[in-house]
Amino acid sequence: MSRESAIAASFEVQRQAALLKTGALQSAIFNSANFSSIATDAKGVIQIFNVGAERMLGYAAADVMNKITPADISDPQEVIARAKALSVELSTPITPGFEALVFKASRGIEDIYELTYIRKDGSRFPAIVSVTALRDAQNAIIGYLLIGTDNSARKRAEEALLKAGALQSAIFNSANFSSIATDEKGVIQIFNVGAERMLGYAAADVMNKITPADISDPQEVIARAKALSVELSTPITPGFEALVFKASRGIEDIYELTYIRKDGSRFPAIVSVTALRDAQNAIIGYLLIGTDNTARKQVETEQKKLDQRLRDQQFYTRSLIESNIDAIMTTDPSGTITDVNKQMEVLTGCTRDELIGAPFKNYFTDPERAEAAIKLVLSEKKVTNYELTARARDGKKTVVSYNATTFYDRDSTLQGVFAAARDVTERKRLDQALQETNVELESAKFVAEKASLAKSDFLSSMSHELRSPLNAILGFAQLMDADSPPPTPSQKESIDQILHAGWHLLKLINEILDLAKVESGQLSLSREPVSLAEVMLECQGMIEPQAQQRDIRMTFPQFDIPYFVNSDRTRLKQVLINLLSNAIKYNKAGGTVVVDCIASTPGRIRVSIRDTGAGLPPEKLAQLFQPFNRLGQEAGGEEGTGIGLVVAKRLVELMEGVIGVESTVGVGSVFWFELISVAEPHVSMEGGEAAALAQPHLSRGAQLHTLLYVEDNPANLKLVEQIIARHPDMRLLTAVNGNVGIKLARDNQPDVILMDINLPGISGIQALKFLREDPVTAHIPVVALSANAMPSDIKKGLKAGFFRYLTKPIKVNEFMDTLDAALKFAKTESACANKEEKA
Repeated sequence: MSRESAIAASFEVQRQAALLKTGALQSAIFNSANFSSIATDAKGVIQIFNVGAERMLGYAAADVMNKITPADISDPQEVIARAKALSVELSTPITPGFEALVFKASRGIEDIYELTYIRKDGSRFPAIVSVTALRDAQNAIIGYLLIGTDNSARKRAEEALLKAGALQSAIFNSANFSSIATDEKGVIQIFNVGAERMLGYAAADVMNKITPADISDPQEVIARAKALSVELSTPITPGFEALVFKASRGIEDIYELTYIRKDGSRFPAIVSVTALRDAQNAIIGYLLIGTDNTARKQVETEQKKLDQRLRDQQFYTRSLIESNIDAIMTTDPSGTITDVNKQMEVLTGCTRDELIGAPFKNYFTDPERAEAAIKLVLSEKKVTNYELTARARDGKKTVVSYNATTFYDRDSTLQGVFAAARDVTERKRLDQALQETNVELESAKFVAEKASLAKSDFLSSMSHELRSPLNAILGFAQLMDADSPPPTPSQKESIDQILHAGWHLLKLINEILDLAKVESGQLSLSREPVSLAEVMLECQGMIEPQAQQRDIRMTFPQFDIPYFVNSDRTRLKQVLINLLSNAIKYNKAGGTVVVDCIASTPGRIRVSIRDTGAGLPPEKLAQLFQPFNRLGQEAGGEEGTGIGLVVAKRLVELMEGVIGVESTVGVGSVFWFELISVAEPHVSMEGGEAAALAQPHLSRGAQLHTLLYVEDNPANLKLVEQIIARHPDMRLLTAVNGNVGIKLARDNQPDVILMDINLPGISGIQALKFLREDPVTAHIPVVALSANAMPSDIKKGLKAGFFRYLTKPIKVNEFMDTLDAALKFAKTESACANKEEKA
């Protein structure tokens, strides 16, 4: 042997020893027959060929060691294709052959690929090959390790699945449902795009790695195993077996299951399971097709909520009826009772079940008069103070005042009569006693006045008691009407009936409450200078749609000079709207309404509303301002309580004004009222207040302070603008309602907000609540500036969270002192916030 050959042989021995010293080839690997382990030198010549390789490829180790490379036992076309693909992927030319099999590993890139091996007998089989570069202590590559596993079984399973026709391409290309195919042991083989979308896994994450049980709720899988064990009288192991047991026995199986996504989130799914079989009917796998059941679950949940709300609504409605002090009943148009409350049971001595279905007339001493009452309601639409005497089962007689109205469904189809019977036995006894004892006129007057006050107190109390549950009824009904998903058609019909009846009842209650407040002296006014031009414009916008429906032409005055009256702005609008509404309601079709405004007498301004209606004779004019008078409604053409003009008269008088009417039959009527005239408001400064404006409270040279004033009265806005204009380090933003004010506050971050209370839309107190709930505006001090000057108003405002509560008219010193305090507070709050941010 030459010296060169000896050196080469020595080097070869050292290289093989280095391969073993790296520890990369463990004896357990090379002793395993389950996979092939082929180790090469750096050039690719096979150095080690384990028993697994011998079994899979049919070669003995001696046939290949130091003779060939792994490329020589691989499909040459696949090796060429791999070289081309890697050349493109890695942007470097790669020679077909052994280099193509180990190129990535030689660059330190993990490499696992599929390759077809060729056995010694020429047969082929698919293999999954993992390649690792073997390095010495200096990190130099000394060889490669190729570990392969026979992939034939999986390939056969895939081919069998496809041949069986169980997996159509349309299913696996659909993203609308998940399709998961497994082998017979449950290991996932196919995971379609729908499964990827629903579960968040890529197919590579799960294929040949896990079973569908691994992505299912474990508790549900356990529970299913237990349930099936009982149902089928055979023990079933929790896991994949529980998901496919029925299908494996040829039983159709569709069930609900919770899948767990890759991110840990969960969703309900409907899963259909089918056993996949080969030509010999042997099970080769399972197909689980799932659909996301989240939407249906949400619909079911919302439906349950809606059903519960409807049950609550029925409970509230029933509670309102049962809490009434009157005996309440409903009948069908023929007079047969359809429902009653507890008071009706007490009045008659009969149970609800006994009363329902019985004729209404049977429970009164004069059945014919009772039957006539039903007929009268059906013809007149309503009846009030119709006297009847009820007779109970034990013979007890009770005189009642019968008040009733017809009611309809949403299609305006008559449903029957809604009636209330109030026990007036005591009142009748008192009336009889007064007549029998011939009480003197003054005593009778005294009793009448007390009765009037008692009536007003009762109306007020009753209206308040009715408003609370009615607000709940209307509130819940509106919530249900606006729910998502929307209610069913039958539920929508019921909700519409509740809303229609509720709003109409609320309107009647409001009118009665206003009258009760006026007559009992409980109505408080916030009087201030009010521009008639502004109020007229607002009323015009509110009333013109009603006029257009009747083809009535409206004419409003053009104010060449400003007119201001000392009044409550809200109540003034109420009076005008009532008179304008009547002028439209009782006008002829295509008629006209003319509104005029003049200075009638010194110190007073007269507003008149002229219509072209039928007019009223003198004997009826005197009745117009009496409570519950419904002149003009005898024909049943218009609905109402008959107290609108009474309330208007009381309000005008509370504002120290007068109201009147002039009418000519066939020509029309003129309703007018006069109120005290006042000068246009302006800033009045005397002594210390003038000094307060001349000597600004705020330090000169300070930063510009932004104030926001939310006020709907232009006169009040102008007053504050004049005060602020004298302070150059302040700028003023204004808003005419609460919603605009909230937006300006969020967008501009003012230092201080001035807030009126009686605003159109949301009130000042409501606006304050929204500002406090928003982190962007919660820190801004808000000062109330209102004409609501009662102690209770101030207490309510401070409790709501106002920084200060100032009452109108403004005292400039007090106003500026409050402004100073609010700005200092805002500065302190800002400094604290900055410290917290730095910390």
